[in-house]
Amino acid sequence: MTKHYLHYLTDVMTHQWNDAALTDYGENHEYTFGELAKEMLRLHILFELLGIKRGDKIALAGRNCANWAVAYLAIAAYEGVCVSILQDFTAEDIAHLLEHSDAELLFVGPYVWKDLQTQKMPKGIKAALSLTDWSPLYTKKGVTMPDKEQIEKAFKEKFPYGIEPKDIHFAADESSLSLINYTSGSTGSPKGVMLNGRSISNNVEVGMKMLPVDPGQRLVSMLPLAHMFGQVCELLYPLCSGTHIYFLTKSPTPSILLKALKEVQPYLVVTVPLVIEKIYKQKLDPTLSKWAIRTFWHVPGIGDFLKSRVKSGLRNAFGGKLRYFICGGAAMNPIVEKCLMDIHFPLSIGYGMTECGPLIGGNPPKYFKARTGGVPVMNMDVKIDNPNEAGIGEILVKGENVMLGYYKNPDATNAVFTEDGWLRTGDLGRLDKKKNIYIKGRCKTMFLGASGQNIYPEEIEDKLNNQEAVGESLIVEREGKLVALVFPDETLTKRMSLEEIQQIMRANLEKLNRLIPSYSKVSNIEVQDKPFEKTPKRSIKRFLYK
Repeated sequence: MTKHYLHYLTDVMTHQWNDAALTDYGENHEYTFGELAKEMLRLHILFELLGIKRGDKIALAGRNCANWAVAYLAIAAYEGVCVSILQDFTAEDIAHLLEHSDAELLFVGPYVWKDLQTQKMPKGIKAALSLTDWSPLYTKKGVTMPDKEQIEKAFKEKFPYGIEPKDIHFAADESSLSLINYTSGSTGSPKGVMLNGRSISNNVEVGMKMLPVDPGQRLVSMLPLAHMFGQVCELLYPLCSGTHIYFLTKSPTPSILLKALKEVQPYLVVTVPLVIEKIYKQKLDPTLSKWAIRTFWHVPGIGDFLKSRVKSGLRNAFGGKLRYFICGGAAMNPIVEKCLMDIHFPLSIGYGMTECGPLIGGNPPKYFKARTGGVPVMNMDVKIDNPNEAGIGEILVKGENVMLGYYKNPDATNAVFTEDGWLRTGDLGRLDKKKNIYIKGRCKTMFLGASGQNIYPEEIEDKLNNQEAVGESLIVEREGKLVALVFPDETLTKRMSLEEIQQIMRANLEKLNRLIPSYSKVSNIEVQDKPFEKTPKRSIKRFLYK
């Protein structure tokens, strides 16, 4: 039986009452575990004074910060339903989602509010509160907003002797709806994924068992907390393990990120493959491409020394105390992955989706197998639907992590579940004998060759991305032919003319077509003048490109 993550959090608060829990990096704003508990209880009083009931929806939209985490945890412990909305959605979309979700209260950051305040606030919203200091930004006509003095008075009446560790007993019903998470919409309009406490708690427990951590370790939160990958892996699992979390409250430029990693020295880095691939291209590839390095890389003794030096340098770039390096959200470039495994870097690549809150597959780094998304995590089953002769078919999942459905969208819910209750992931893949999950591509992106062959564009893109001067690529189909769209690597091409870049791409096209089967031959490479539009988890919005 999965233990609710709020029970883990209560235990940590009790034992680490005076230890630092949440810090806004570079700012004078920090909560100890004890202060976190007290602030959550103050918000509970605010909810009561505003007439918010258990089960009511409370929306959260803003950049990562300590108060985002406080608000989220307060909503969960109050047994409200958190509506987490990505800060990168347009103001118009956010207003629509507030209406769609039936939210009654909104916590909002300044980055979002500056545009959102121009929109008409939905009728159901009683108030909008600043994530900076909980001050009211909007109050519905007829609603009385309690001030700080009223809240403090009510707090003292409820807790006349103050709060001590023994007074903390946060809990919630595992089976009840806990979260509505609006997806990043990489294939169209976002949907409200409904997750109960059991799904979120099982995800948290998977993290605690797969990546155990000692209390007091530190972590830098850089992924959007409104995305399930960041929410579980950079907030809930670490915090419930007693980790001190530092939030990057502004867009993390490379210089800010590297400075934060050096100072915080995190035990864990959670990221998307694009980040490590950029580091590889800019920092490692120039060194590893040298003749002497390539020659001695696999020679016993000398090669081991070279690999240890590369590993040490890379580990130091992430702060020097790294124990786990976890990637998800997309496939990693195979050359980069092989290099990391050659040097025994603590790499693991997981597999998941918002609808599973998010974990489906994973492994501790020492058990990770190349080119996979791990094995099914605890309390999750995976099978392949209608596999072809190569064992490839749609990946179906069932288990504790699976969502309740899409909020107010029964048609979409019915479409994504089989009659016997398996969730269709929309991903194509296969399983080996040890249940390792190999992901081949998306059902919607697969092309059918002229003779009926299955063509997976992601596999072609993997090979193209390894070619000279290619930053990122996308394969599209036009009139039965495959065309590659390429945005060049600007670090290499910023001083080149368009004709020089196109000449390189013509050579790349020849190399690429020698590496892939004839039925998946690419007819042309088109150079893009700007980066591809991406979702917050840094995957390309394929539906925008034809």
